[in-house]
Amino acid sequence: MKPKPGAPPASLPELVRTQDRLSFVYIERSVIHREDNAITLTDERGTAHVPAATLGVLLLGPGTSITHQAMMLLADSGSSAVWVGEAGARYYAHGRSLASSSRLLDAQAALVTNRNERLRVARVMYSMRFPGEDTTDLTMQQLRGREGVRVQRCYQDHSKRTGVVWAKRNYDFEDWSAGDQINRALSAAHTSLYGVVHSVIVALGCSPGLGFVHTGHEKSFVYDIADLYKADISIPVAFEVSKTPNLADVGSAVRRAMRAAIRDGRLMKRCVDDIRNLLIGPAEREDDDEVTLLLWDERGEDVAAGVVYLDPSMDVATPIGMSE
Repeated sequence: MKPKPGAPPASLPELVRTQDRLSFVYIERSVIHREDNAITLTDERGTAHVPAATLGVLLLGPGTSITHQAMMLLADSGSSAVWVGEAGARYYAHGRSLASSSRLLDAQAALVTNRNERLRVARVMYSMRFPGEDTTDLTMQQLRGREGVRVQRCYQDHSKRTGVVWAKRNYDFEDWSAGDQINRALSAAHTSLYGVVHSVIVALGCSPGLGFVHTGHEKSFVYDIADLYKADISIPVAFEVSKTPNLADVGSAVRRAMRAAIRDGRLMKRCVDDIRNLLIGPAEREDDDEVTLLLWDERGEDVAAGVVYLDPSMDVATPIGMSE
């Protein structure tokens, strides 16, 4: 048998764990290629190299061009590629999951399709944002109301802290530049956060579209998880950057500040831990990456794969659908 063409992909043990990776790298007006196991980023200033296996997500801004070889390396390395514009993130492609089993995805699908379990997980998500409050018996309407008050208070507190004038959250996906500086800063900060969270979700083998609080969108679960961190990360960063009036490039300043805020890696680890705890709980996490390939059975007892199962009542010498 002839060998498959192209460079062989890295084995899973060779890849850097999700929580140990760089958060994100944003690129615009550049050509992206591959050199050995590094992504090369070339613009008028020269060429920079980024080891692909350490990259969580590559955010591709306006004016970027990426080669087939570079995309292949990202896929083999389990890194995500997300195209971004001024109007917000647009998701088009991602690399191979770093998970070696579907356990988290199976758990996510089972929880989100069971009304009581979905409500329980949603309540847990809200309780993570309301420390010290009991959310056990609250309805989704009550939880949304409390979240709205909490977010408004968060905006007002940071407005007082930084002196940035705050009126309301107001942005237009069709015309990002039409908003005031703080709203543009918030959009840019949230976009960076969404990219990081999206890369973690994909790397763990979960579905970005199966949300518990959000629903009906390809990134519902991304918004669910990102909302856990906005008050701690993206909102403070946006207000801090907006202390400087009349910034020439708000998006660039915010992205640099976001990188500085999450460069210690704690967000990546926190995100991985939160997703696993929400979907399977801390008590069952030890073997969640164990590789097991089985065949589903409607009786609830999966059977081994790689085995030829024959019905003894059938004549195997007679092709199915034909009679003697």
